[in-house]
This record gives sequence, structure tokens and C-alpha cells, in this order.
Amino acid sequence: MIAQLPTVAPSANYPEFLEALRSSGFRGQISADYGTRTVLATDNSIYQRLPQAAVFPLDADDVARVATLMGDPRFQDVKLTPRGGGTGTNGQSLTDGIVVDLSRHMNKILEINVEERWVRVQAGTVKDQLNAALKPHGLFFAPELSTSNRATVGGMINTDASGQGSCTYGKTRDHVLELHSVLLGGERLHSLPIDDAALEQACAGPGRVGEVYRMAREIQETQAELIETTFPKLNRCLTGYDLAHLRDEQGRFNLNSVLCGAEGSLGYVVEAKLNVLPIPKYAVLVNVRYTSFMDALRDANALMAHKPLSIETVDSRVLMLAMKDIVWHSVAEYFPADPERPTLGINLVEFCGDEPAEVNARVQAFVEHLQADTSVERLGHTLAEGAEAVTRVYVMRKRSVGLLGNVEGEVRPQPFVEDTAVPPEQLADYIADFRALLDGYGLTYGMFGHVDAGVLHVRPALDMKDPAQAALVKPISDAVAALTKSYGGLLWGEHGKGLRSEYVPEYFGKLYPALQRLKGAFDPHNQLNPGKICTPPGSAEGLTPVDGVTLRGDLDRTIDERVWQDFPSAVHCNGNGACYNYDPNDAMCPSWKATRERQHSPKGRASLMREWLRLQGEANIDVLAAARNKVSWLKGLPARLRNNRARSQGQEDFSHEVYDAMAGCLACKSCAGQCPIKVNVPDFRSRFLELYHGRYQRPLRDYLIGSLEFSIPYLAHAPGLYNAVMGSKWVTWLLADKIGMVDSPLISRFNFQATLTRCRVGVASVPALRELTPAQRERSIVLVQDAFTRYFETPLLSAFIDLAHRLGHRVFLAPYSANGKPLHVQGFLGAFAKAAIRNATQLKALADCGVPLVGLDPAMTLVYRQEYQKVPGLEGCPKVLLPQEWLMDVLPAQAPTAPGNFRLMAHCTEKTNVPASTRQWEQVFERLGLKLVTEATGCCGMSGTYGHEARNQETSRTIFEQSWATKLDKEGEPLATGYSCRSQVKRMTERKMRHPLEVVLQYAQR
Repeated sequence: MIAQLPTVAPSANYPEFLEALRSSGFRGQISADYGTRTVLATDNSIYQRLPQAAVFPLDADDVARVATLMGDPRFQDVKLTPRGGGTGTNGQSLTDGIVVDLSRHMNKILEINVEERWVRVQAGTVKDQLNAALKPHGLFFAPELSTSNRATVGGMINTDASGQGSCTYGKTRDHVLELHSVLLGGERLHSLPIDDAALEQACAGPGRVGEVYRMAREIQETQAELIETTFPKLNRCLTGYDLAHLRDEQGRFNLNSVLCGAEGSLGYVVEAKLNVLPIPKYAVLVNVRYTSFMDALRDANALMAHKPLSIETVDSRVLMLAMKDIVWHSVAEYFPADPERPTLGINLVEFCGDEPAEVNARVQAFVEHLQADTSVERLGHTLAEGAEAVTRVYVMRKRSVGLLGNVEGEVRPQPFVEDTAVPPEQLADYIADFRALLDGYGLTYGMFGHVDAGVLHVRPALDMKDPAQAALVKPISDAVAALTKSYGGLLWGEHGKGLRSEYVPEYFGKLYPALQRLKGAFDPHNQLNPGKICTPPGSAEGLTPVDGVTLRGDLDRTIDERVWQDFPSAVHCNGNGACYNYDPNDAMCPSWKATRERQHSPKGRASLMREWLRLQGEANIDVLAAARNKVSWLKGLPARLRNNRARSQGQEDFSHEVYDAMAGCLACKSCAGQCPIKVNVPDFRSRFLELYHGRYQRPLRDYLIGSLEFSIPYLAHAPGLYNAVMGSKWVTWLLADKIGMVDSPLISRFNFQATLTRCRVGVASVPALRELTPAQRERSIVLVQDAFTRYFETPLLSAFIDLAHRLGHRVFLAPYSANGKPLHVQGFLGAFAKAAIRNATQLKALADCGVPLVGLDPAMTLVYRQEYQKVPGLEGCPKVLLPQEWLMDVLPAQAPTAPGNFRLMAHCTEKTNVPASTRQWEQVFERLGLKLVTEATGCCGMSGTYGHEARNQETSRTIFEQSWATKLDKEGEPLATGYSCRSQVKRMTERKMRHPLEVVLQYAQR
């Protein structure tokens, strides 16, 4: 099952260039491994381009070293492309040359000047990261993006990004004060608005900087009339090479107007000084519902007369997808459902300001307009008042891009004509023609966007693995470009040109040679992101056409259809990059946050898995047959040992790179809950590990982890002896150095039998439960044990039984049976299936007796709802309730008690896969007269046994320190629902955290 790498014949200069870069004093990383190249071969577009290598500069000096070498005549055919968050929809950062990733290290906020309202940041700083740092000062960086939690400032500058609120706040370039760039040859350019005297001095300067200023001034002076007639008078005027704004309103010359939106084709932006604004103190979002999407569009012009901050629109397709997403529980109240008159379009109209009375008066006038105006049919409206409520609704809107990709089947919305811009007053008619165009091809599509700016995102649904459907990209692009131009609009209104640059010469017409001359001044040999926006004069290489680059679908269609359908979670990743969320207090992908290596993200792992499956097929290896026809452990041992020896001797196998990425996954399942496409890394990770270890021998560590649930009941008969042995120095050394396990938990010596006797706990069996009367069944529960709370945290299990007893319920203890989660995590899928079938059969028999099943640990309990449902031959498993779900049914409201101040730090799997669970805990506490606030936290870094593996110690601690360590000492007692979370806190801080159940037991009335 060796995954041989495809042979690529790069220019001979690339290896020489990389070696020269190493020798130049470059301090960052240089990666030419196939895994890194594969992960960076895609973005959020339909394209896939395999780079020759990637470099990760440590600072601007490293970037200068790269640029200096590029100016060496030996390397004039070397091509490089800068990359930030990699969320572009048009292949802007894709290249078959070298990727220069500015996001891994160059992501620092250098200076915040509150008095003068500006900041200095490195190019890799994420927008939401910047705004989080600005928020305590009451400031924010205005351009709003749906990808704001992963889009870098450098990427925003290079695409001149804008989004919601742009009619009020403008585009990125409107907030750029100064840029620091590195030009070809290594020269530094510090660009800012300058007067004529400073311009004259700049033009007289030597080198490339002087040449650039001379060329830009000459174009501005000689082509002024053509520039005036070519550039559109739209909010979304052209991105990139913006000659129309070389002179600002004060008459100053500003080279940043051409650098913003240049997509890295003119130089490397390494640092920016940005204007920031005061955060409005009060906001109201009016959510208007319509019977048709066209009504929502037609209504926008009248709504704009009230001068709101912004108007965002969403069609029924996106709305229906949102209703199935993790986000809907938080916004459903604003979009009441009416089966008789369904909502098929919405407008989100925001008003904001510093004075609530003034904002509310404007909203009231707006509402009165809605009530009096009958020009379109509206279903009604709701108000989201205050920043917290407004943010919740916008989170739903922001997820629209990703949600469009989360549809059933292979025909999925594709981004290639999705950011057109026309005059807002013509948007409704334009969209009607746009829809007619797509209807003519028999295509479905989803729509959302910024109607106040005349921008709408439209994604036609295609199966890109079907050559006939993929061939529609070019004619549809041609038709949309022509349609948009006929309305006085743009094909590229918001997301940049990228691999749609073939339409640039036709659009610019006689002005296009001026763009070429500007490009030539910056990049005479077409080395910087070639094929995008324009080419320098005399270049042998032209602009890349929309169908001139390998499509993802071209490679995907080579994967066996059976394999494709069997691994949907991996292969359907569309590259939206939601997993690159920078926020340390968000659960999404802790391994990415800790390592900053894109292989260690859901998108990266999905990319690697898809490529691995493709290579298996090319090698005529049937992975499905390999999974079905597993040889016995003993029979396969000689082959595995031989393969291990070959690996140690340097045998090449891409499988090892995939393994390293999968081994770094914490299996927390946050991706399964939070990814808009529902990419479930733990699912395909387990399947990969099973296949990989069919060829390569497992470490002993895997067997110890997988067998823990089975062995611990026997070891628990002698807890003192077990704990003494595990605590001895030689065993600790043996486990850490030879097996790879550290900080193994000790067995609890709590007298559990006393609890069982005191609370009259029965053994759950079908005969015992059937003897109960209906009334007794309503006052009984079956407690489903898990190994961790039963044997390592027995006092907590006892507290749960005490609580149920206090609430008047009889507890029946289900016979202990290994849940199998550690087996699944480690890829022992055969053994896991046996455990699942055995457990499901037992639980179904108990559930059929009419008594609810309740589990204590969320990670273990949710396995019954998730992994068990995918086991072949298992016909479902009854629902095992989480504690709070059961308490919501049985806990009566009581008179307020002495209020405590508690904070909930929920388990990642629980809060991302059952999003209502944290609110249920808050409601449980409310019934006791207590206040519980859910704390925004990322992962604790333990995640089952991940934190106990020696190879993960550094990453585990980093993850803990990024979020949990910063929250423990805030006001109010922190409570944790996860066994692994409490274990990690105790391990890292020697501090014992309580479970919310222990507080409920403390305050619940007898």
C-alpha cells in the first residue's frame, strides 16, 4: 500500500534556488515535502496547482532574502506567489512555483496608537485577531469579511477586500495609511500619500523604487482621461492596479492605490499601518422576511433611503442550509417559521450609532415604512437589539459561503462568477437576467450578498468531477462577464481577479498597456504571481485563462467512485478555511492553532487524505477491499516488520506524511460540528490508521490505549497495588521513554459500594426494568457507565447517583461494558465494531423497557449517537442522554438560593456537536436560582488520551496555555463537563475542577 509520489519535472532552477536561499541566512522554514505542497495546492476555489515548495519567512529580512535571490539573473525563471490565509475563491495564491507563506510567523500586532487611531501590523495578522486586540480600546478595523476569523491583513490588502458595511466604511485601501513592501531584488518600499515635492524626490531615486514611482506618475499624468472613463463609479470599483486613485482627495500621490488589490503581483506586502475607527456603541438589526428572493432584492432600493449601515440579503437556499447548521439554534428566534407562508428571502438591515435613542428613532421610522409600504410583499420582521444579538445573526450570515457547499450529492455550488457588482439600482433586473442565464443551462444556485453595494454572490451548482459539467465554467464565465459589463458592472467586484484575469484586457481596453507597463516596472520578468491581473510588456507568458489550470475535479474524477462515496467527509472539503479560525477561545481545530502548520488542520488533513486516496487508485490499490479483507494480526506481523524496517531505512511512502498529520489530530470532533461542510477528521482518520497499520506495525502505546477500557475493571480490584506500581519511578520511566505514555491516571479508591447501598441502586436488566410499574419507570433512570468516571473519577459518578436519588429517581446501573471510543480513535475499527454491536444490543434491550438511559462523560456518551451509527451491521443505537438533557426533564424550579457565580467550561465535543448543551446547563442552574455563564474556551489540550502521549506533550501544553490557562482565574468558579478537561487542569495546575453536577447536588432541594 505504498503511496508513490507523482513525478513532477520542475525547472532545474528551483532546487538550486532553494539551496541558495538556505545558504543566504534565511531563518524561516523551507518545505519541499509532498504533504506541504499538497496542502498548499488548493484554496477556496475550483483550482488545484501543485507548488514546487513553500517557504515560511520569519520576518521582513527573510522576505528580502527571497526577493534578492529572485533578482539574481540565474533565477529569472523562478516564480513565487505570496500566501496569507489561503481563502481566496479565484486561485490568487495558487502557483506551480514557490509559495511564500507570510501567515505562519509574520502575524504580530506591532503597535496600537489609541489617541491617533492607527495600528501597525505584520501581513499575517488575522482581521479578527486585530479587532480582538482593538476592542478594549473601543476601536475596530472596519472592512468586514465573512472569512474574518482566518483572513490575514496581507490577504485583505492584496485583494482590496470589502464586504458588509462597505457603503459606509469603504474598502481595505480606504483604511491603509502606509505599507512596507519588499520588491523584486530585495529593495524596500515604504509607500504612503506624498505631496508633489516628495513625489519628485521619489521619482529621482535610484533602483526599482525610483523606476516604480516614475512609471506610476507617467501613467497617471498621461492616461488621466482614459482612467476616468474606464474605472467604474461603483462602491466596488476595480480591485488591483487602481490607477483612478493614484491621487487622493487632497491631491497627494499614493502608490498604495495600485498595491492594494495587486494580489502579490507587484511585491510582497510585509507590514501595514492602518486606520481604525471607534466601535459604534449601539446597533439594531432589522431582519425582514419575504415570500420571494426577488422581492427582497427589489425592496433594497427603498430600504437604502433610510441610510442604514448595511443591507445584507440571503436567499431561501442558504437559509434552509443554515437551519440545519450548528448556528441555527442561536438565531431561530429572529426567523419564525410559518409552514403556510415560508420565508424565501431575507434582508438584514443594520442601524448603528453611539446614542441608543437616536438609533431607535431611526429604526422606528424604518419599521413604520415597512408597515406602510405595500410595494412588495413582506412576511414580517424582527429586531436583534444590541451588539451580542446582532453578532449572532451575522455569524449565520458569515457562514453562508461555507454552507452553500454543504448540500447532498455531488452537484455543489462552485465559486467562479460569485462576486459580480453592478449599480445597486439595477441589481434586481441584473439578477433576473443572471438567473435566466443559469436557468438556461438547467443549473441550480445559491445567492447572498451586499445589496446596498450592488454585489451578490452567486454560485452555480456543478459536479466538477463530470467533464461535461466542468466544461461549463468557461462559457458561463464568458456570458456572465458580458452580462455584467452590459449593466455597467464588474465581473470581479469583491474577491479579486486571480485566475479570472483573462477578462482584464477586454475590460481595460486601451488602458491595458498602461497596466502592463506598471507591472513591468515592478516585475520585468513576470516572476511575481504570474498569470494574474496582467503581464509585463513582451512577456512570453500570457494571462492564465479560467480553464487553463488544473481543476480539483480533474484530479478528483480519477478517484474510484466507490472510494469517493465511501469517504465523503474527506473528499467534499471545499477549502473554505473555517478550520483556520485564529481564535484561541474557539474550539475549532486546536492542533492547527498550536502548530500553525496547515497539515494539522481539517482542511489540510482532508487534502492529504483525498490525495492519498487518489494515489492509491493510481497504484491500483483497492482501499475498500483492503479494509474488508484484513489479515490476522499474527499472519500479517512478518510483513509489517519488514515494512517498518524499510521505513527506517528511508523508503519513500507518502503514507508516512499522511500518518504524521493524522497522528497530530486530537479527535475532538470540533470540525465535525463546526465545519460548514461537516468535514469529520476523526472519522476518516480512524479509517486511515486502520489501513496504515495493516502495512506498518503499531507502537505498543496504541495497544495499551485501545485495551484500557477492557483491562481497567480487573486492575481496579487492586487499586492500591496498581497505583503504587504506576507511581514508581521505573514504571514512569518505562512508560515515558519506551512506550510513550506520561501522567497515567490513578484508580480511585472511593467506596462506591457504599453509594450503591445507600441509594438502593439496582442492576439494570430487562427483567428488573420490566417489573417496574409505569409510574416507577417515570421515576427511574439507567446510568450508562464509562471507564473514566467509573474507575478514575468515582466520586463524581457517586455524586450523580446521589443527585438522582435526591430528585426522587431510582438509579439502575447498566452493566459495565467497554464503550470502544479509544479503539475508534486509534483505528482498531474491527474491535470497535464488535464493542459497538455488543453495547448497542444491550442498550436497546434496556431502552425498550421505557426507562431513559443517561451517560455522564460527554465524549463517551456522544459516541453512541455518532460513531455507533456508522458501524456496518448495527441497526442504530438508542439515545443516551447527557446529564443536562435529563435534568431539563426532571429538575423542578425552586426558590432562589444564595446565588453563586459559576462559569461553564464545556467539553469541545459536547459544545460543538450538541450546540444546545451549554444553554441547557445554564437553564438547569436557573432552576436552582443560580447563575451560570458559559465561558468561551478552546480545547484544553487533553482530548481523551492525546495529552497522555509523550509525543504530544509540547503541543498539549501549548493548547492548554492558549485558552484554558487564561480563563481559570477569572471571577467565578470554573466548572468543566469533560473528564479529560478536569484531568488536564489538574495535571497542568494541580487544581481540582468540579463538574456542574456537583454544584447541582449541592443546591438541589431534598
